[in-house]
Amino acid sequence: MPAEIDGLYNFRDTGGLPLTDGGSSKPGVLFRSDALNGLTPAGLTALAATDIGVIVDFRTPEERQSAPDRLPTSRPLQVVDLSILEGAMADMAARFLGPDASADPEAIAQAMAAIPTLGDMYVGMLQHGASAFAQVARLISVSRDDAPTAVLVHCTAGKDRTGVATALMLDAAGVERSAVVADYASSQENLAGPWAGGMLHMIASFGIPVTPELRTLATGTPPAAIEQALAWTDAGFGGAAGYLLSGGLTEDELAAMRERLAG
Repeated sequence: MPAEIDGLYNFRDTGGLPLTDGGSSKPGVLFRSDALNGLTPAGLTALAATDIGVIVDFRTPEERQSAPDRLPTSRPLQVVDLSILEGAMADMAARFLGPDASADPEAIAQAMAAIPTLGDMYVGMLQHGASAFAQVARLISVSRDDAPTAVLVHCTAGKDRTGVATALMLDAAGVERSAVVADYASSQENLAGPWAGGMLHMIASFGIPVTPELRTLATGTPPAAIEQALAWTDAGFGGAAGYLLSGGLTEDELAAMRERLAG
């Protein structure tokens, strides 16, 4: 499996992470990425050569319309749209500010005060997204080694909605919590540079001042944010596995998902 795919900034396989009972997570089963709209011809060829057969897109319809994924045409891929609003930065800016807010400093100040921290935003995702996250686990549970059915999850940056989803899957499969957090946190370095610069430019175009807090929200992955999300599942459901069950995942599906990811 390629470590990088041309045109993607935040692509990776979640295999090779340490498990709490020894061993490591299985490679070639669950991948994560930023949006696929930037795939180059070489990237499309590389993606087609992987075991990925299912693409889960957490973006909103508006995000998909403005930046459609590019997908290989050499073989079929199943695309599953599981829209999650929390984490859609452009949608969030438009919702808070409206089309004319760039000329209204008071509206901007009110919007800035209402913007959540990453950790609080993740808890909001969890409060509203149990069925969507359970569906990801279900898709992993029915993947196989003898066909290209591995699952790739992505949003826009591949850090927030994708980060929460991936953390849930890995935590439920028994990956060591510190490794789950470290995988999440690595997105910030992956996105630094051109991707982060473009996102901050887009935010500034709405007339929003790019404060340190907003910079973190848009481009950062501080460990404390995913730790807050996982602590929320611990407190309410006894962990990520219990949370996924609350979203409709069955015990058999959970066991199959764990078998796929933990081997």
